[in-house]
Amino acid sequence: MAQITFRFADEKDTGLILQFIRELAAYEKMEDQVVATEDGLKEWIFEKKHAQVLFAQMDGKAVGFALFFHNFSTFLGRAGLYLEDLYVQPAYRGKGAGKGLLRELARIALERGLGRMEWSCLDWNKPSIDFYLSLSACPMAEWTVYRLTGDTLKEMAE
Repeated sequence: MAQITFRFADEKDTGLILQFIRELAAYEKMEDQVVATEDGLKEWIFEKKHAQVLFAQMDGKAVGFALFFHNFSTFLGRAGLYLEDLYVQPAYRGKGAGKGLLRELARIALERGLGRMEWSCLDWNKPSIDFYLSLSACPMAEWTVYRLTGDTLKEMAE
């Protein structure tokens, strides 16, 4: 079995990040919603530093990624780590890359003194839900995510 290693993305990885985003969107049947561009990712991840990307690698090849950023818990009184995307290419699933990415993110959260780590999962994604439950992650059953985007965001701002 190949050893899994992890590394943070740098600016030269912008195209690979976008590739993984598109692969994830295809898996989630949301390809039509991806409007991200390499230039936009470069700006927001590497120039403005609003997110970070961690790659899982096998035999020197990136096989998965985690895109995350810090959020804040008023109840805890400190920042947390929000995992926006976790994706492992199908051929590499079940080999420890996904669990390894989550383990690395947990280490990062603890090293940074963060209070928690959280993420969302689509309700229909049973393989991922089962995976997260196997790691003792707790679903937040009493919470619903709300979103304003596009025209509704503009209307709210008026």
